[in-house]
Amino acid sequence: MTPAPFQHALDTLRSAVEGDPGRPELELEDMPAPQRLAPYSAAISGSVYRDDHEIAMGRLIILYDPEGRGDWAGEFRVVAYIRADLEPEIAADELIGSVAWSWLLEALEAAGYAKVSGTITRAVSESFGDKADDPSTTELELRASWSPTGEDLSGHVTAWCEVMCMAAGLPPSGVTALPGLTGRTGD
Repeated sequence: MTPAPFQHALDTLRSAVEGDPGRPELELEDMPAPQRLAPYSAAISGSVYRDDHEIAMGRLIILYDPEGRGDWAGEFRVVAYIRADLEPEIAADELIGSVAWSWLLEALEAAGYAKVSGTITRAVSESFGDKADDPSTTELELRASWSPTGEDLSGHVTAWCEVMCMAAGLPPSGVTALPGLTGRTGD
């Protein structure tokens, strides 16, 4: 039998996947969850699209252990991964990691969190050999985990979606970009 707090978490994820994600560029879907990290787990994946091209993707995993864990602040732990294409000049900015981390903390503020930790990675991929004509790409990867301070996980799903969209270059929710400015050049 599924514990009631975890069932509520499952219902929250189902609502996120089946409901309106709030942005037309964002798509969410169920995905298999890792089984060995906690007695109960669930996961969703998301993608941000521009002109039918995926510009960001991510995974959100909810872990539940009724006994709690020493490094968790409660029975739940949320694990997030986001990868987004970046313009080379943005990837070269030494502050992009700190900026992306601040996006996460600001997005989580309303949801309530504790014991947050993670990493931000900037990557440049160059092609060689038969792929030498392919352009170089630059990406940002965010890996983070935190413990929710409340029982309602919907704010955590919303925060993850918001950070994924911001990493993709979309303006924050409720802000309209000026016509002709997409946050990316060369698209």
